[in-house]
Amino acid sequence: MREEREITEWRIEGFEPGGARDTEVAARDYIDHFWLPAEVPGDVHTTLHRAGVIPHPFYGHNDRRTRWVEERVWWYRGHFSMDEGSVRTGETLELVFEGLDTLATIYLNGRELGRHANMFVPATFDVTRELVAGDNVVAVKFDPVALAVKEKDHGLWAAFNRDRVWVRKAQSHFGWDWGPNIVPCGIWRPVVLRSHRGWRIQSVSPRTPFIGEGWAKWPVEVEILRPGDPEEKEDARVRIVLWDGERKAAEGEAPVIGEKASVDLEVLRPKLWWTRDLGEPHLYRLEVALIVRGEELDRREQGAGLRTLTLLREEDGEPRFTFVLNGRPIFAKGANWIPADQFPGAVTEERIAGLLEAAGQAGMNMIRVWGGGLYEPDIFYEICDRLGILVWQDFMFACALYPDYNKDFMENVRTEVETVVRRLRGHPCLALWCGNNENQWLWEMMVSDGRLREPFYGERIYHRLIPEVLRRLDPDRPYWPSSPYGGADHNSAEEGDRHNWQVWHGHVYPRHFGEPERVDRSVQGVSFKQYLQDTARFVSEFGIQAAANRYTLGKWLPDGGLEWGGREMAYRNKDAHPQTAVLVMAGYTGVPRTFDEYGMNSMLIQAEGLRLAVEHYRRRKFATSGALIWQLNDCWPGISWSIIDYEGLPKAAYYYARRFFHPYLLTLEVKETEWILHAVWDGLDPLSDEVTMELADFHGTRLKMAQWPIRVPAGGRVEIARLAPEEWLGGADVRRVAVALRSRTGRTPERWVYLCDQKDMDLPQASLEVEILEGGQEVRVRVDVHARMIVLEVPGKPAVFEENFFDLAAGESRVVKVTAGVSGGLHRVTARCLNGAPVVAEIAR
Repeated sequence: MREEREITEWRIEGFEPGGARDTEVAARDYIDHFWLPAEVPGDVHTTLHRAGVIPHPFYGHNDRRTRWVEERVWWYRGHFSMDEGSVRTGETLELVFEGLDTLATIYLNGRELGRHANMFVPATFDVTRELVAGDNVVAVKFDPVALAVKEKDHGLWAAFNRDRVWVRKAQSHFGWDWGPNIVPCGIWRPVVLRSHRGWRIQSVSPRTPFIGEGWAKWPVEVEILRPGDPEEKEDARVRIVLWDGERKAAEGEAPVIGEKASVDLEVLRPKLWWTRDLGEPHLYRLEVALIVRGEELDRREQGAGLRTLTLLREEDGEPRFTFVLNGRPIFAKGANWIPADQFPGAVTEERIAGLLEAAGQAGMNMIRVWGGGLYEPDIFYEICDRLGILVWQDFMFACALYPDYNKDFMENVRTEVETVVRRLRGHPCLALWCGNNENQWLWEMMVSDGRLREPFYGERIYHRLIPEVLRRLDPDRPYWPSSPYGGADHNSAEEGDRHNWQVWHGHVYPRHFGEPERVDRSVQGVSFKQYLQDTARFVSEFGIQAAANRYTLGKWLPDGGLEWGGREMAYRNKDAHPQTAVLVMAGYTGVPRTFDEYGMNSMLIQAEGLRLAVEHYRRRKFATSGALIWQLNDCWPGISWSIIDYEGLPKAAYYYARRFFHPYLLTLEVKETEWILHAVWDGLDPLSDEVTMELADFHGTRLKMAQWPIRVPAGGRVEIARLAPEEWLGGADVRRVAVALRSRTGRTPERWVYLCDQKDMDLPQASLEVEILEGGQEVRVRVDVHARMIVLEVPGKPAVFEENFFDLAAGESRVVKVTAGVSGGLHRVTARCLNGAPVVAEIAR
């Protein structure tokens, strides 16, 4: 049977390039006891910071002060012992590096095993003969990326940094418009010593099942790594048992033919895997045994979801981009995922789980793993399987041309694609493979502008290599060459998917092939009201920037850094046009004058803008079939488009998302000449309810109310009523009133609709009362008049509340629970709102 042992004792040291002889440093008897202890998984920067050698690169401008780290050669040395005779006859021992970042040379006991140049794939070496009894030493040398690519062709276009296109590592390490230019290196995933008997299971791939009435036929393919000639016939079989909890749901076996075996499992009364908004993401457990000449030589267990999934591209003669799960079309609600840290070795399973669980709690059913980051670890996809969140998976190419004319580069890419497909294809959450992020769209636009004259380098990857690999290894899954892609412009609304960057970046639509890019960076041009004109089939990127929470910025900025317009705040914003934030705020909230105003205003424009967009897209269901926010998370403590900041604190837009992504959405479309009340429902069964709409002023006086019984078809939407604004207002000033939408059954949260921009509202001054309740786990908030966007914070603590950034009507109160970031109960809480002064509640310790 296969056995694994993790190597955990490591040290690191740095040298000037050419400053040490490799054979000496790699030697088994080289003295390294004075080197710095290092954690693996990890990276060099984190190790140096923990040892006090460098300040944290995220604090202030320390990324510049620590640039020297990227210029040195770094060595890791790991020690482990082997007992005499620990290698049994017929066994092979492999040294497996699950993640090396990036340009590495590997030695064992002074012997060079090989080189590795891809962060995304493991490096595996047969070390059966190189191991010795007693102490063994693994040495890994990392060369500086900048030095390695110095002589490469730097004529290829790439956003942010041209070095990156030659290096198969996270492209965002070289800087992006939401992250710093910090290029880490190191052993970022575990290192294991693995033993086996030659035969082993390479991958297990459940294929798309056939689902009948009360039964399902589920093909499962197993790839085998075997010694010798695969054409030689051996008495080798694969036995598969499908478990549903403790119940055996199906079983079967088949011979290994060449390097594969295929078993058709027949499942009675199958339980389907659904996204979380439609049903239960039921997971079976596959138990796969490899039996050779009557002896079990390897075993694999993994979760498996029984489901069908297709991508509908046309319906009734109209273009569509609709995912169909188990025969049901779904509206994809979710966000884009970037690496959870600039230093990926520092990311824990708990951090990944926390972010994904937050996405699920916000009603998201899809995450797009963006193409400038990482193929996430197995635990990421396992959690998505469990939570019922689909994954749109980009391959790791973004905003650049790539050297597809270079044989070595292409062989590296082929290995990467094959490895990643084999690793991820067994997950029911995996919905779509996508070739790259924005490469084809940006190239065509720049060629049309005359900014580029190069061919589309990278085409052989996305239109030849990847499709060929997928035809062999994952033929059932949809593939999309690029994002965005399709139509008369690769960012067209007519078909395919779109990245809507008219809002914020000012791109002017429509545009067609051959036309120059047009940009309007005026208040009107970047306004989030432009979302209402979007008729895209699927919007896979759209977003609005907002500040991180006060705690996060305060932790990472030097004293005095929390200053609107100041140097430290400016350094946190990597957007090429940071003045855009002022333009968007000028159109909706007004231009801020202080840091506090900036924080609140930026939170509000992001939340209200994303709400406006998602409600518009969902009202168009299924003419539009998806809305994926840019972006869910952050990789460092900056100002960005994320809705959860680097410290894991939700922004206002996250709490709004819990309402606008709710499976049951009530939405009022406010037009100048009419108001239209809609209901959208994502469930598998019809919905019956009674909807109340109330107009009230900010002092709590009800001016008008109406009710409608509704019935929404399964997975459908209805228009409830068309209303005349003048009849509803009855002379009331839109600046002094708001509309409340409520469900009699309480199946969707109450929400307030405002009838003019925030800067035009005439909100009275609100007095907040805040009380920490007995036990210190809850806070009660009361208001005298309508309070807009109440924010709860715990000074100096990364507190997360179950509800925050909420509105309260005149005379209302709400009890809110603190869910994370505070141990031992609350002792001090601050509350503020847009139309009220901050207040503090304290209890004695």
